[in-house]
Amino acid sequence: MDRRHAIYEWFRINRFKVDLTATVILLLLFGPVYLLAGRPFLFVLSCGLLLPLAWRRTRPVPAAAVVVLVCLVQWAAGAEPVAGQIAVPLIIYATAAYGPVWASRTVLLLGILGGVMLTTREYAGSAESGILGLTIGALYTVLIWMLVLVSWTLGDLTRVRRLQLQALEDRTRRLEIEQQQERQLAAADERSHIAREMHDIVAHSLSVIITQADGARYAAAAKPELATEALATIAATGRDSLSEMRRLLGVLRNDDDSPTRPQPRLADLDELLLGFRAATLQVAFEEQGVPRRAMPAGAELTAYRTIQEALTNVIKHGGPTAKASVTLAWQGRGLQVDVVDDGRGAAADPPAAGGGNGLRGMGERIALYDGSLSAGPEQGGGFRVSAFIPYSEA
Repeated sequence: MDRRHAIYEWFRINRFKVDLTATVILLLLFGPVYLLAGRPFLFVLSCGLLLPLAWRRTRPVPAAAVVVLVCLVQWAAGAEPVAGQIAVPLIIYATAAYGPVWASRTVLLLGILGGVMLTTREYAGSAESGILGLTIGALYTVLIWMLVLVSWTLGDLTRVRRLQLQALEDRTRRLEIEQQQERQLAAADERSHIAREMHDIVAHSLSVIITQADGARYAAAAKPELATEALATIAATGRDSLSEMRRLLGVLRNDDDSPTRPQPRLADLDELLLGFRAATLQVAFEEQGVPRRAMPAGAELTAYRTIQEALTNVIKHGGPTAKASVTLAWQGRGLQVDVVDDGRGAAADPPAAGGGNGLRGMGERIALYDGSLSAGPEQGGGFRVSAFIPYSEA
């Protein structure tokens, strides 16, 4: 099957070579007989009709023009039909199949007109007269018209099929381009997702490590056992963060052994809160109501990261004595997440270069699920982060 397809492709690509070979064969079949019969003029006419067939698909309009011109010379000279006249239906077919629309319609009209001109000349001055002569002339005219119409119809059907195949090829090409663009967009979205994940992991872990390191430095002289505990917390946090980052960056590899992306769920909140409490942040947790149905894994990840980012900001900006509370309220439409602290808030610290990515990333995550986010200082001090995530995805 592949070999047949390769042969077909070669014939389709090398049109001129195929048509030239066929033309040479026809010339050898229908040309020399007139030279052997001592009729050179008919030899020239036959060759003049057959030669344009070599360009019938690559240059259909000039080839058709040459055939029409030779036919007019033949009619004007009163020469009899020759074997090369087989080129007429072939050129009509080729023009209808591969030429422009106006040329296709023109050769159809010329073919019909040529049939009338040929039979009129043949039978107008013949011995046949009366009704018999008219009947024979009309019969030959109808036969010529049928040959012309069949040739033109087959060519037009070939044109329609060729245009359909071309449209399918163009559509396939567009689909390939669209798929490539979709892959590029997916890769860009994956990079953005990884950047947000790494920001959450690094910001949380470094905040814990910095807090523990500061506590260990101050407690090293007075209470060495506290310093030892702080260093153990730093080591454990660093190992956990490194392991999570390795799993996260594993999605950038192409091998099948790469681990999947870490997907924390709301069930992992206890472990998250223990990490913050180990970093000396007092966190209260409350869950109200029950979920009406399960939330998508991505929505739970978004809620998890929102709480993680909000508590990380408390450690960064709330001050050493800040306390925080986390409330999960299951409502009829979705999940309400509130993280409130009594610290001094982010406004008390000067903004760092490139800061604000945490809240911006939170908003982007929540917007993917048709949720809403509000964050700002509380009256009387402190800071509140409120997010609502509906059950259904966007």
